Amino acid sequence: MAFTHRRNAIWKLRTRSLALGRRTLVMGVLNVTPDSFSDGGQFLDMNAAIAQGLRMIEDGADILDVDGESTRPGQQQTVSAEEEQARVLPVIEGLRKVQPDAILSIDTYKACTAVAAVRAGAEIVNDVSSFLWDQEMAAVCSQWKCGVVLMHTRGKPDEWKSQAALKPDEVLPLVRDGLGERLATALATGIEREKIVLDPGYGFGKRLDENYPLLAHQSELLELGQPLLAGVSRKSFLAHALRQLYQGKDAPMEARLNATVAATVAAILGGASIVRVHDVRPATEAARVADAILAAAN
Repeated sequence: MAFTHRRNAIWKLRTRSLALGRRTLVMGVLNVTPDSFSDGGQFLDMNAAIAQGLRMIEDGADILDVDGESTRPGQQQTVSAEEEQARVLPVIEGLRKVQPDAILSIDTYKACTAVAAVRAGAEIVNDVSSFLWDQEMAAVCSQWKCGVVLMHTRGKPDEWKSQAALKPDEVLPLVRDGLGERLATALATGIEREKIVLDPGYGFGKRLDENYPLLAHQSELLELGQPLLAGVSRKSFLAHALRQLYQGKDAPMEARLNATVAATVAAILGGASIVRVHDVRPATEAARVADAILAAAN
């Protein structure tokens, strides 16, 4: 059985670097929001968010991705930059105070929030729009020399449910071409190649079963020359695949862990160097096994 060989690389962040490819890195999702699809409201309080971040580090998280605005499907109202920053900055500052070595990422598409978060101690900007939703973001990431995650997004959250369906053979070319275009934009803006990681954007403009051809052929995205990050945690396409086990309904949020682990392992064996997850300990354990398989196969 063939598995994907991941190229070893150094991901240059703002002040530090991370080794990629030798083992899978785990990025813990820290949603400081009232309405995120999986855990909205649980960590809106600053102290609760900091405590959750520390738990994730203890459970094996290599990176914490702090998010102050939900981009769940159907989301219509955007959060102001002021509100977003009021949510995330105290958490970033608090984590930096109690855990100075923690590597923090800011999940935002707003350039001004990215600047504020990097000043507060974030090393990485994770932009779900790949610089499409704020034209200043590319210049900000270039100026501040932070690590960057560019994710493929097809349209915006309020458009996803009404978008035309994709045929199975359309999904991978769409994502590959889109990421290639955004990568070229980033490089042209002066962002170093060693600072960029690409994310296929599972669920972001790909509905339900449209995500499986992408996951099955994810390794082909490595042709773009960049490490890959995969975020499949708790997503609806996993819940939809379990419908027969839940009386014809999508699996509820609390019943998506096993499916998440399965898809996470598939993503690792398909070339992902980083996985973005809500449940850090199970993902960390699954990643260790997947890494052992890859080591034995190479």
